[in-house]
Amino acid sequence: MKSLNPYLTFNGNCEEAFNFYKSVFGGEFSMLMRFEDAPAEMKKDASAEDMQKIIHIELPLTENIMLMGSDLQPGGGRESAPHSLVNLIPDDKAETDAVFNKLSAGGQTIMPPGDVFWGTYFGMLEDKFGVQWMLNYYGKES
Repeated sequence: MKSLNPYLTFNGNCEEAFNFYKSVFGGEFSMLMRFEDAPAEMKKDASAEDMQKIIHIELPLTENIMLMGSDLQPGGGRESAPHSLVNLIPDDKAETDAVFNKLSAGGQTIMPPGDVFWGTYFGMLEDKFGVQWMLNYYGKES
């Protein structure tokens, strides 16, 4: 495992919160994407105001630790925030699949591991204790 990154969700004030975290921790955002940057199928029910909300943001805290977050996805099924997710960064696709399969035993798959539009190999689940986990493998394999 390369790192463990906290992922925080907000009810429309993610950008405000992350600007505060940036003022506390320093540094610069390594990624900031809004809902308007997402594929059409993800934003079909979003208002103009929703389009400006954060779909993903990253603030590096150290070389191996980054604070990540987003606003709740319009129409995404969650009505309140904040809630937290654990985001794991595995070493390769095989480790991603193995950890995903172990954590999901007795739980619920939210999104099975696969290549996604933001360029990672990603999977998401809720374990049998109600903890949500995201696995993001960023590397390239031949």
